[in-house]
Amino acid sequence: MKKWLMFLLVGLLLWGCSNEGNENESHSPDDPQPVEDKETASRQLELQIIAQDLKVPWAVNKTDDTFYISEREGSIVKVEEGKQTRQEVVLEKPLAGASEAGLLGFVLAPDFQETGKAFGYYTYQDNGQYNRIIELTLEGNQWRETKLLLDKIPSGNVHHGGRLTFGPDGKLYATAGDAAEPELAQDLDKLNGKILRLNQDGTVPNDNPFKDSYVFSYGHRNPQGLNWSKDGTMYASEHGPNAHDEINIIEPGKNYGWPVIIGDDKQEGMESPLFHSGTDTWAPSGMVISNGKIYVATLRGNAVREFNLETMETREVVTGLGRIRDVFLEGNQLFFVSNNTDGRGVPQENDDKLYQVSLSTLAE
Repeated sequence: MKKWLMFLLVGLLLWGCSNEGNENESHSPDDPQPVEDKETASRQLELQIIAQDLKVPWAVNKTDDTFYISEREGSIVKVEEGKQTRQEVVLEKPLAGASEAGLLGFVLAPDFQETGKAFGYYTYQDNGQYNRIIELTLEGNQWRETKLLLDKIPSGNVHHGGRLTFGPDGKLYATAGDAAEPELAQDLDKLNGKILRLNQDGTVPNDNPFKDSYVFSYGHRNPQGLNWSKDGTMYASEHGPNAHDEINIIEPGKNYGWPVIIGDDKQEGMESPLFHSGTDTWAPSGMVISNGKIYVATLRGNAVREFNLETMETREVVTGLGRIRDVFLEGNQLFFVSNNTDGRGVPQENDDKLYQVSLSTLAE
């Protein structure tokens, strides 16, 4: 597809506030939120549209000059040399139709160029609803589930988690939501409300913090973003209850408090967040890190939000495009996908889209 060049006037574009109890991305489905222009911007961002007409995109991957984007309805979109190809994904189990469910996390294997392998996380129905982590293999123009790594992560009506990524240690990390049963997040015998760590063959790493367990950290509500800074520090984003969304530093074996503590609450043996949204709502999802700043896709926040690790301040750096699901960083170029077709947004023309912007243009 031909690249489109657009100039976006960036302002504080806020979508309608949720009703009490419709917290953020989680729990009950939200009504569509109309965009209201609250303030005219004083600067311009130069954005490129790399792809459009995506169907509820969830995870962005890139290898060389080719993008692979997972879509929640069960497909992968390949974007190469301006052309888009929607690739079928053949799964062993039928995708669940619950809110927030479907084909979620998707990450290319480190040796994808040689093996054609990737890994996926999806919600399915089979005498109940569950999430599973699988290996996928690209065969021609079709992806096929070729190996099961981890199965029967209990699933609810919402809070599936779903982010997959490789850590600097070569291990596969996954986020699992609490399935709308908060007490599961504190139960080390359950996989819900956890960040999980796996070997690429689906076995438990022998240096995981809990013996013979995939659990890497616990006490999470609905984590949807993972990444590492250059010094190896691990960060995660997490949806909170009625706001109080979080950005956390993740350490092995630590308890992040849900549902016992939120926000600035303190309790011995539990970790408080590095950042939290207070009474505002971000609904943070995918995240990347560059030069001491974390860039996070936000859904109810309708923005790419920057978190400065030096000043401990946060601000919106891209707005006006609606819900943002995932971000991808290559050098100084930030790529991100909108998520307005997920039933909770108001799709704009040719939504959803993959955008590109230079980090240098986001500087204050």
